[in-house]
Amino acid sequence: MKRQRTNQDFAEQMRALVDKHYPAAPVIAVVLDNLSTHPPPAALYQTFPPADARRLEQRLEFHYTPKHGSWLNMAELEFAVLSRQCLNRRLPEPAILRKEIAAWEIGRNKARATAHWRFTIARALNKLHRLYPA
Repeated sequence: MKRQRTNQDFAEQMRALVDKHYPAAPVIAVVLDNLSTHPPPAALYQTFPPADARRLEQRLEFHYTPKHGSWLNMAELEFAVLSRQCLNRRLPEPAILRKEIAAWEIGRNKARATAHWRFTIARALNKLHRLYPA
């Protein structure tokens, strides 16, 4: 967690995914929003020597979420729960914030909290028929 998000921060996180968290994975699928600090592969080449950037790029497969979509509602709901249950008070230091969020995440996972997806394929085809003609 940092105070700001830069291309370099993004590139460093991608390197951590490849080298630290998933070193044995041949390809890592990374889902990104459309935030301006996510311009792969440019961020990799701006941050690392070309050979390193290319090595990372070959292991990463980038997928972008739609700008408008119901997946956002689910993510926003989870952030709303986090805000109500964990971030509803002042946390003066980033270290305390990280600790509190980690504890909340453990509890949330233990409770096996889920989102209930109610948008069926049939409803999607009906509602979005202009985009997906039969």
